[in-house]
Amino acid sequence: MSATPKSDGLLFSDSAWTFSDLQRTFEAIEDIGLNDLGLDCYANQIEVITSEQMLDAYSSHGMPLMYRHWSYGKHFARDQMNYQKGYSGLAYEIVINSDPCIAYLMEENSMTMQALVMAHACMGHNHFFKNNYLFRQWTDASAILTYLDFAKRYIARCEDEYGHEEVELILDAAHALMDQGVFRYNRPPKLSGSERLEKIRARAEHERETFNDIWRTLPNTDETDEQVEERQTEVRNIKLPEENLLYFIEKASPTLLPWQREIVRIVRNVSQYFYPQKQTKVMNEGCATFVHHYIMNELHRRGQISEGAVMEFLHSHSSVVFQPSFDDPRYSGINPYALGFAMMQDIVRIVETPTAEDHEWFPALAGTKDWRAALKEAWANYRDESFILQYLSPKVMRDFRLFALADDGKKTYYQVASIHDEAGYRRTRSALSSMYDLGLHEPNLQVMAADLEGDRKLTIAHLRFNGRGLEPSTKATVLGHLKQLWGFEVELTEQDMTT
Repeated sequence: MSATPKSDGLLFSDSAWTFSDLQRTFEAIEDIGLNDLGLDCYANQIEVITSEQMLDAYSSHGMPLMYRHWSYGKHFARDQMNYQKGYSGLAYEIVINSDPCIAYLMEENSMTMQALVMAHACMGHNHFFKNNYLFRQWTDASAILTYLDFAKRYIARCEDEYGHEEVELILDAAHALMDQGVFRYNRPPKLSGSERLEKIRARAEHERETFNDIWRTLPNTDETDEQVEERQTEVRNIKLPEENLLYFIEKASPTLLPWQREIVRIVRNVSQYFYPQKQTKVMNEGCATFVHHYIMNELHRRGQISEGAVMEFLHSHSSVVFQPSFDDPRYSGINPYALGFAMMQDIVRIVETPTAEDHEWFPALAGTKDWRAALKEAWANYRDESFILQYLSPKVMRDFRLFALADDGKKTYYQVASIHDEAGYRRTRSALSSMYDLGLHEPNLQVMAADLEGDRKLTIAHLRFNGRGLEPSTKATVLGHLKQLWGFEVELTEQDMTT
């Protein structure tokens, strides 16, 4: 049942809000998002939470369900202290890539801010999650909450049966390798969403049926002959080198027990779920920021929010997209909200009122007039690296005062390698694009060999990019975690990446 609109046409008139206000405003936002912008979204589930619940969500990657681990408590204590002392604020919302799409709103928000974050999360992020190719390829929004529920229960029961310390050893080791626990390029055949959901449900049901409250038993610690044969077949089908360390360890480790393999699999699946988000920060936030900016302004144009609400919205929006200069104490790099929003607005400009420069740089885009289609095309088919390389214009580079420095750490001085000219724009765009390549930020570790029939030695190679090796103490720590999961000797070598 729809909430009754206010007699003066405004959706709300003051900062206090009621659930009727939320519903009435959401319906107006949804109308603009679906019928004006033409967004394609999952169903929305909106939950209002306290600041402490928001801190709790922070600590567990923003997920409503998560297994227990000491690192989450550490993050909670840190964020709580910073928030209480005023060192940092909290997000106005958290949104989850699930079906239905879950958006958390802080109860402390004013009604204007609730409207802004519903537009931002329930329309912008929601559309991006459902339509971007990385999320469509690598995540299963329909199954993630069911899987996390299974994971939380499974790990809790493992702690009851085998002890907190034994479970933590496996979790610590698996967490240390999470960044190397994803498929980046190739992956095994993927089950369809319905097949995976059914498999998870069947596994959870089996757990419920075999659980005995008196003896608190888990499934047998030994694999059946059928399970061993199935796993060994999967191992034989792995072609080395293998980029996903956790996958290889889960399948081929000579020492892991079945419950330990399941925990490694859980950590690996959670890491894979977040993999697209690491590659689309600029695009995802740029999409959501553009959408909320358009919707809030359209609500005002329609007479549904007041001038006061618009001023409050613009104050928050301008803070979100603020880009400090390099010599500002607040500078910590390029603000993904600022760059993403600027590029989305620039696409609209190129499509509607292109310059001669735009026609030269974007001949297939300039003057096409349909900016909605152009934006949805970009949101669906690019990640940060390729989006910047394809769409970053000389105008945005000038607006952000971007230039490129020569990358030579052996020299004692900086050299400006690219300025605002034809060749400089292209080199600067390429240099900025490469900054969003995960390969530059995460070590490339690959399984090169495993003697499964002899001494069980595992050989891992770090493929150095531009001669950058591993930090010695970190290397020793990671090697210790690898040995914990493998159970036998592990050799970690370094070699230069070939191009």
